[in-house]
Amino acid sequence: MKVLVATEKPFAKVAVDGIREVVEKNGYELALLEKYTDVNDLYKAVADADALIVRSDKVTKEVIDHAKNLKIVVRAGAGFDNLDLEACTAKGIVAMNTPGQNSNAVAELVMGMLVYAVRNFYNGTSGTELKGKKLGIHAFGNVGRNVARIAKGFGMECYAYDAYCPDEVMLKDDVKPVHSAVELYKTCDVVSLHIPATPETKNSINHDLVNLMPKGGLLVNTARKEVINEEELIVLMQERPDLKYVTDIMPVADAKFKTLFEGRYFATPKKMGAQTAEANINAGIAAANQIVDFFVNGNTRFQVNK
Repeated sequence: MKVLVATEKPFAKVAVDGIREVVEKNGYELALLEKYTDVNDLYKAVADADALIVRSDKVTKEVIDHAKNLKIVVRAGAGFDNLDLEACTAKGIVAMNTPGQNSNAVAELVMGMLVYAVRNFYNGTSGTELKGKKLGIHAFGNVGRNVARIAKGFGMECYAYDAYCPDEVMLKDDVKPVHSAVELYKTCDVVSLHIPATPETKNSINHDLVNLMPKGGLLVNTARKEVINEEELIVLMQERPDLKYVTDIMPVADAKFKTLFEGRYFATPKKMGAQTAEANINAGIAAANQIVDFFVNGNTRFQVNK
């Protein structure tokens, strides 16, 4: 069995060493393709791989078509919209993610971005504090729960909306459940997005929804670029100079946001949510363990395609 790690943005060496240990102690071969710039290199490398580990690398139908022996692909991280699930399913390939491994890293970034924003991006003027503000968590999965844990240390009052999460789970974490996005945005001074990019959520964070936020509202996005209706948000921020938007996923209209909303907008130059040594290591080794568990025990617990 050959396990290929294909990462245009490589794992840290300690993560690769951990992956190698897991793979080789179970009698499998490990192959590495790092810092590649030509997709043809990926096509060649995946040709005889039985398993594939990627980070943000796109596993397209074309990649799948070149992977004649592939049985499983694991995205080392929570999001998996870089995997063509339909193509995987058509070829009988199991696609997985590694939920929870990057959660604390993303949650800490959320709080760092919030402090940066409420302190006016450290421009020397008086900002405000997070203590006492109402934080709305839009989707209460692994990242959302970690955001709530840390935010409570700041003295924030936490609310959450997640149509798929029972109220009891939120209440157990001392988070107030609300039962619609409308209620969440009406209620909260700060909203943190943790929704996936699906047909239902794409462009769902729009003018009318964000306009419900109280005066001085702050929106932070460490989820997916596609969930934001950029043109509508631009119109709204022109109408409401009290709103701020900070994001870990640079918008398509980044230049426009920068020009129009200096002092109210910030985007990281590259997605930084999972960019910690700990998350890097955890996600990579989790991916390797899931592959071994799949081959040895048939475990498909984290499968994301059907």
